[in-house]
Amino acid sequence: MERIFDITTFGAIGDGKADCTAAIQAAIDAAAAVGNAKILVPPGIYSAGRLRLHGQYIAMEGCSAWSFRGDGASVLSLNTAETDCLLDITGAFGCALRGLCLTGNQLGKNVHGVKLYWAQYNGGSEEDTPCIDDCRIGNFTGDGVHLEHIWCFSVRHSMLHRNGGAGLFIDGWDGFILDNWLTANGNAGLLGGNVVASITCTGNRVEWNHRGGFVLPFGDSFNFTGNFFDRSFGPAIELGAADKFVDLVSVTGNIFRRSGARAPEEAFDNPDLSSHLLLTNCRNTTVIGNTMRVGRNDGGGGVLSPDYGFIITDAQDCVIRDNTMARGALVESVVLRGDNSSSIIQDNIGALATQETTTGSPLLN
Repeated sequence: MERIFDITTFGAIGDGKADCTAAIQAAIDAAAAVGNAKILVPPGIYSAGRLRLHGQYIAMEGCSAWSFRGDGASVLSLNTAETDCLLDITGAFGCALRGLCLTGNQLGKNVHGVKLYWAQYNGGSEEDTPCIDDCRIGNFTGDGVHLEHIWCFSVRHSMLHRNGGAGLFIDGWDGFILDNWLTANGNAGLLGGNVVASITCTGNRVEWNHRGGFVLPFGDSFNFTGNFFDRSFGPAIELGAADKFVDLVSVTGNIFRRSGARAPEEAFDNPDLSSHLLLTNCRNTTVIGNTMRVGRNDGGGGVLSPDYGFIITDAQDCVIRDNTMARGALVESVVLRGDNSSSIIQDNIGALATQETTTGSPLLN
C-alpha cells in the first residue's frame, strides 16, 4: 500500500505562482485515507490557501533548509487574506510537520500559520500530540503557531518569526518547547492563554519580541532552563497577574539581556514592563542561577534598558536567590511589593548600570 504521497504528483507546482491549494489538499486527503503516511513537499514555493491536515499519524515533510533571513527549500506560501490560518491541524492526532517553511505574506487579519482549535479542553478526547520540528513559520498577521485547548505537543528546532501576534500561543498543557528561535513577533515570543500547564522550555533563543519574551498569566508546572532572552521589548519573563497566579515553576540557568526596551516615542503605559522578570502572585517558584545585564540595540543605538531587574509582588513560598545582576538594571535590581514574607529573596548580586555602561564591544552595547 502506498504511504508516501508527493504533492507534485497531485498537480502542485512549486513556482510560487500557481494556486496549489486543491493539489496539496488532495495529497493530504489521500494520506489520511490510509493513515500512518507521509506527505512529501519537494523543494519549491507552493502558493496555497487554507489547508486542513487530518488523519492518524500523518507526517508532512519538506526538504529542511532555511536561514535566519530567508525561507529555504520547501515553502508553503499563503495566497489569500480570506482565511483564519494556512494549515489547520485540528484532529490530526499524532501528526508531524518537518522541514517546512510557512509564510503568511502579511495577508489578512489575525491569520495564523499553524492552528489547532477545539471549542473546549480535551475537545478531541485524546492527546493531540503534534510535533512541529525544523520548520520556519513567519510573516502571518496572527500567531505563528496557535494551539488553543491543546493537549500534548512539541515545538522543536524551529523559527517562529515576524508574526503580528505571538510566535507561539498556547492555551492548554503538556508541551515541550526546545531549541527554537522566537524572533521579532508583534506580541510575545511565547504567549499563554487562559490556562497553561506542564510546559518545558529549554535552549530557546527569544529575541526582539514586541510584548516580551514569555508571557504566562495563569497556570502551573513550568520549567524554563537554559534559554537566552535578548532585547525583549517588555519583560523577558512575565508570570502571573494581579488577579491570577502561577504555581510550581523553575527558572534556572537563563540569560536575560537588554530586556524591557521601548523607543522613546513608545513609552510604556506601565513602567514595570521595563524589567527582566515581572513576577506577580507566584507560588512554589524557584528562580536560581540566572544572569542578566542591560544593553542597547545592536551597534549601540536605541534606549539602554531595562530599568528594573526583578519586580516581585506577593510571592508565596518562593526561592529567588543567587542570580547575578552586575549591570543588570538602571534604577533598581530587585523591587518587592505586597507580602513576600513566606519567600526567600536574597543574594542577588551586582551593581546598577549607568547610562555610560558598555559591554566592551560596540556590536553588543
